This record gives sequence, C-alpha cells and structure tokens, in this order.
Amino acid sequence: PTASIVGGPDIYVNYGSTINLTCTIRHSPEPPAYIFWYYSKEDDNTSTHSPSTKGPVRVVSYDSERGGVSIITDKGDVTTSRLLITNALPTDEGRYSCSPSNADMATVRVHVLSGESPAAMQTGASNWLECHGVVVTLSTLLSVSASFTYNNCV
Repeated sequence: PTASIVGGPDIYVNYGSTINLTCTIRHSPEPPAYIFWYYSKEDDNTSTHSPSTKGPVRVVSYDSERGGVSIITDKGDVTTSRLLITNALPTDEGRYSCSPSNADMATVRVHVLSGESPAAMQTGASNWLECHGVVVTLSTLLSVSASFTYNNCV
C-alpha cells in the first residue's frame, strides 16, 4: 500500500482560510485499521520523507484548545482521510503527516500566507504578460488584416 497527500510536498493556504489536507491510501488489499495525523513545527533542513523534525511531533487532536479541527475518513478500494483546520493561522504552519496502519507515512509542509508570496507574485506577473501578449498579438493581426483589406479595396 502507498499513502500520499494531495498537493504536496508544499501546500500554501491563505491566512484565515481552511486547511484541507487529503491523504489517499492506494494499492491496499484492505482499508487501514486506523489513520493517524501528526503535526510538528517546520524544519527547512529535513526531507519531507524523513520523520526527523525540529519540534516535538504531536498527534493532531480534535479537541485541542485551538478548535476548528476535524478529520473525515472514507474507507474503500482507495481510502481517503481529510484533515480540515478552519481559520488558518501562522501557528498552523509546519509538517503534517498522514500515517495509516498499513503503509508508510506521507508528509507535507503547510505554509500560511498573510499576503502574496514571491512565487504567487511571479505567477501573477507571468499571467499578466501572457494575457497582454495575446492582446498585442491580436491587435497586430487585426491591424494587418484591416490594412490588407483596405489596400485591396482601393
């Protein structure tokens, strides 16, 4: 069996939004008996596949003081476990691991953005250039076409 978290290894969420981590367990003869979710503070010097972390590892708890944490698990040919954390805060940043009873754990890093990240700004600039490049190209084609039509009619 294999476990993976959709969207990893790095997941970016906006401040105040809901963190939705979806772990899928595939190629399993039967659904896992249990799935635990773990959390630890971010450590930039470790691999997402390594259990080593900077801070202590804790099991994600439904009834923590923070509140707004729920886990939904659907067992079947492909088992999914979704960890939902409402109202994302900077203190929610870190490494989250899905650990099914019958497969190796899968880990992602969650980053909570309070504004636009450099990567998002770069993507935004790229989209702006692509969009305006299309407009310039279309404008040029229309000008050439109009000029050609005008010259042929005179």
